[in-house]
Amino acid sequence: MSQAEISTKEVVANDAAATVAKAPSRPGNNPGVSLWSTRYGIVQARQADDVVARSLSKYGEWIEQELDTIGSLLDDGAVALQYGAEYGAHALYLSSLVGNSGEVHVVEPHRLEHIALCTAVALNNLRNVYPHHVGLGDRAGRMDIPASHGQPEERARMVPLDSLELANLHLLKINPPGALMSTLAGAVETLRQHKPAIYFRLSSMELAANEVAALKAQDYRCWSHLPYLYNPSNLSGNKQNIFPGWAYQNVIAVHRDAPAEFGHLPEL
Repeated sequence: MSQAEISTKEVVANDAAATVAKAPSRPGNNPGVSLWSTRYGIVQARQADDVVARSLSKYGEWIEQELDTIGSLLDDGAVALQYGAEYGAHALYLSSLVGNSGEVHVVEPHRLEHIALCTAVALNNLRNVYPHHVGLGDRAGRMDIPASHGQPEERARMVPLDSLELANLHLLKINPPGALMSTLAGAVETLRQHKPAIYFRLSSMELAANEVAALKAQDYRCWSHLPYLYNPSNLSGNKQNIFPGWAYQNVIAVHRDAPAEFGHLPEL
């Protein structure tokens, strides 16, 4: 069996930090492609020093407690949009939730992360995942992306969410902190038509109150969610916590017309 034919069922590793497959080296400086086996499928291994790559390499998963919460919001046939690909780690899970009749749209402005997302989509044969190499904002234009975690500064195309003209939307998941307000400004018609649940990461404490107030002004109820980055039951069984005490300050927001309740979370 060739390296390209390795499936998620055939790739089993006790420690996800180990490379599970590696394509043959090519002439020049290209070392080939290394892969990680994760909880929901295969993703391209990265040398980046960001928290997503570190978690995937050590634990074979990324902030699993986020998925435990948003999983109740999607059924077979649902439509989800995630802003911020994070190498496709969560897109794999969302894809399994919505099934063949559903759709997962993933918006990623960073070129290398978009390539990693497309690689994961291809490796796992995800026919219901739609990558978009753009950023979301209040209008069509360009956005400057500062250099970070070994990635160079770059410019990307920016579009309002409304321009995607989604036929339906049940969940809007916004990963970049501070991206909520500009995303909402470009999603007026989408929110009016579909009233999706919204799950996002708060930005600074100074702006957090404004973010929650903006959603309440559109008849959304909001709950605080503090998922820890380390999961003791991680896929690799790794007991070393490299993120001690580290939790994200997230919010889950549901329109008042929706029946969803989160009694185990504090309402804001």
